[in-house]
Amino acid sequence: MGVKRRSSKAEKKIAYDKKLCQLLDAYSQVLVVAADNVGSTQMQNIRRGLRGESVVLMGKNTMMKRSIRIHADNTRNQEILSLIPLLVGNVGLIFTKGDLKEVSEEVSKYKVGAPARVGLIAPIDVVVPPGNTGLDPSQTSFFQGTVEIITPVELIKKGDKVGSSESALLSKLGIRPFSYGLVVLSVYDNGSVFSPQVLDLTEDDLAFKFASGLSMVTSLALAISYPTVAAAPHMFINGYKNALAIAVETHYSFPLADKVKEYLKDPSKFAVAAGGGGAAPAAAAAEVKKEDVAEESEEEGGLGDLFG
Repeated sequence: MGVKRRSSKAEKKIAYDKKLCQLLDAYSQVLVVAADNVGSTQMQNIRRGLRGESVVLMGKNTMMKRSIRIHADNTRNQEILSLIPLLVGNVGLIFTKGDLKEVSEEVSKYKVGAPARVGLIAPIDVVVPPGNTGLDPSQTSFFQGTVEIITPVELIKKGDKVGSSESALLSKLGIRPFSYGLVVLSVYDNGSVFSPQVLDLTEDDLAFKFASGLSMVTSLALAISYPTVAAAPHMFINGYKNALAIAVETHYSFPLADKVKEYLKDPSKFAVAAGGGGAAPAAAAAEVKKEDVAEESEEEGGLGDLFG
């Protein structure tokens, strides 16, 4: 009966390097995840849940960085070097060809509740809710003989270290306040690296952000009289208004200005165009029209600005 030979460290490194290089060649999307306090059973469940669509690869940061650098030089694919700065702390890589948002949501499902062990840094605020504790006064002195909590008790703040008394109290109450799982820290997609919050953006969010940016570009272009695709329609309209105002106030004219002058000479035509309404409203409308045209001639950023 033969004895199975155990692989040496060098052979394991070679096998790991080969696997990582194969994944870098096969996948262009990678989620960089933090794996603090994630157990082996939990990791197996995550791998099982992602099987067929994604591959989870853990390993030492130094080994991953070395393999990525060598592979980037061998394949002349310098884009993958942007993964190296992300390999900090206890992290792993999830290679995927699926929808990044869906994969991220799938990963977040595999969280396991954990007790507040002494010395842990609290990832969230811990509040003991009101209600009956189920403890008789002889079991604990935390409530000074009280077995029912009337109002929520802020026990631990996020970022604080869990003390022995807080840990003992939560244990007696059966509260497991923390939950741990793989947490997506960064997203790599064809050489681009961005925050996982970007995955939560909807089409409406993108449309709103684009419209806001376009509005800012248009405002800036109009303010400095610099023609852009976004500002050009406004510049031409303002230029037309200025030309129309000059034509109304002088003998200079052009076809569209002639029409306006005709209305201003005979206010009753306003009533005819509007289907009636009397001479007084027509005259008032004509006066408003004339004032508007005069005021528009004072606006800046018109067509004249395009030519200095």
